[in-house]
Amino acid sequence: MTKLVKQNIKMFLDELASNSPAPGGGSVAALSGALGAALSSMVCNLTRGKQGYENVQAEIKEILEKSERLRKDLTELIDKDTDAFNEVIKTLQMPKETESQKELRRQALQTAFKQAAEVPLETARKCTQLLDIARIAAEKGNKSSISDAAVSALMAQTGVQAAMLNVRINLSSIKDTDYVQQVSNELHDLLQNAMQKSAEVLGIVEKNL
Repeated sequence: MTKLVKQNIKMFLDELASNSPAPGGGSVAALSGALGAALSSMVCNLTRGKQGYENVQAEIKEILEKSERLRKDLTELIDKDTDAFNEVIKTLQMPKETESQKELRRQALQTAFKQAAEVPLETARKCTQLLDIARIAAEKGNKSSISDAAVSALMAQTGVQAAMLNVRINLSSIKDTDYVQQVSNELHDLLQNAMQKSAEVLGIVEKNL
């Protein structure tokens, strides 16, 4: 299959809507974050070199670079999520006729489920980082595009929440209780952080609309 990021929008949506289980919510979570990053980058680019924003040029340049790195990372995670899910499916098809085969399959599945959890977990982390950028874009970016900074924050928040669901569904198949607890704790912190930061960005934007 063609890499998801190489497809046009219609192709991607057709693939998403098909009876294939991947791409699914994890790839959409990463896409949501990438879209949010692109919007923050747009606000920065509409602020660079503009009259009235001379005092924030250095900061805008800095967050633009961060936003573009996040956009790149989140774009890569679109395919990584689907690849991780496909690896789970591939592992499920391993032979299980003998006890030895069953044990090899069990171990491989645990590894695959952990990887399938790690990818959306990274998406959630990246989307949370993006919210810091969206806040600066809302506070100091071009006021004519302040609503775009708000949408950036909303897409990042959605990316966090959507990615978390995809982490949790994989955690339910992982037997390593210490790992499950550790990741669950991080998910809780990421969600609280994301909700707070998103609300702050929206509050800034509401006051300036």
